Amino acid sequence: METYDNEFTNGEIKVTYDPKICIHAEKCAQGLSDVFRTTVIPWIDLDGAESEKIVAQVKKCPSGALQCSYVKQKVAV
Repeated sequence: METYDNEFTNGEIKVTYDPKICIHAEKCAQGLSDVFRTTVIPWIDLDGAESEKIVAQVKKCPSGALQCSYVKQKVAV
């Protein structure tokens, strides 16, 4: 997993985090604590669950501080 400031990717999806708008409701950690970990840094570990589960949990973020998008895969010829 690569980490760039508040951008995280597992090669399939990219999750971004904007701490300026986070309201710390902790919906992410309550719903998927193997990915959104509040006691370690980096606190987002996209290897902790399947991409579909992560996307579903990010959509539940009440402030929109977490955003998710799929990474375009390059096809080897």
